[in-house]
Amino acid sequence: MRRLFPALSVLSLLAACGTPQEQCINRNTRDLRTVTALIGQVQGNIDRGYAIEEYTVAVPVWDECVVRPATDTTPVVTRPCLDTAEETRTRPQAIDLNAERAKLESLLAKRDQLSREAEGVIAQCRAQYPE
Repeated sequence: MRRLFPALSVLSLLAACGTPQEQCINRNTRDLRTVTALIGQVQGNIDRGYAIEEYTVAVPVWDECVVRPATDTTPVVTRPCLDTAEETRTRPQAIDLNAERAKLESLLAKRDQLSREAEGVIAQCRAQYPE
């Protein structure tokens, strides 16, 4: 799920670079794209039989630290020091397959509804911003 949001934010940034017609269409079909992405995720969970959970851990890493000189005549020295960095990992997560199937059916119905609504909006955007 966490991978979905950065991808959608990148898409929204790219949408800002499009023509006014493309911007209008992208702005008004955001929910449809989100639901479509969720359908892919849920379908993947059902196909695998489990979900993939992302979690973040702190891991030790060696870095170069600058040692400040005691006086102006002492040279600046660097030395290795231990720091921490965040790392994203994944692990399998048990799911209720019946609940996932119900979720998939609900998302498919929502996608159909949003697709029908998007047809009118897309036509309106094309009429308002002809290319």
